[in-house]
Amino acid sequence: MANLERRQDEFTSEAVTRGVRIRVVSRYSREQSHPEQNRWFFIYTITISNEGNKTVQLLSRHWIIENADGEVDEVRGDGVVGEQPILEAGEAFEYSSGCHLSTPFGSMRGTYLMLVEDGETFDATIAPFTLSEPYTVH
Repeated sequence: MANLERRQDEFTSEAVTRGVRIRVVSRYSREQSHPEQNRWFFIYTITISNEGNKTVQLLSRHWIIENADGEVDEVRGDGVVGEQPILEAGEAFEYSSGCHLSTPFGSMRGTYLMLVEDGETFDATIAPFTLSEPYTVH
């Protein structure tokens, strides 16, 4: 299940995979952007909630970042913001990060590799979300 919506200067997305809900809120950062140098910066906050009944741990991330010109970057790495959070049933973890683009809008999507307490792993979906300078025509 994925959901995508827009509120004023923020964009959100949400997906649930095997009881792990991933909600994203993204916004443009005017302070960290330099359009005259073709550098736009976006901040996103992610909340990962364990709505299942087993403990899970986030092991790694895989991002697919696409700019307005269709150029794609893939980013893989361990954990998020230097952590590999463990979430018991009912717990949540929130963090913020950012992304530079060479165009005023684009999108991100991806997965988190999750480890279940019984040793099984699965990819939790991060639904696509928009990165956009306000008032940009797409």
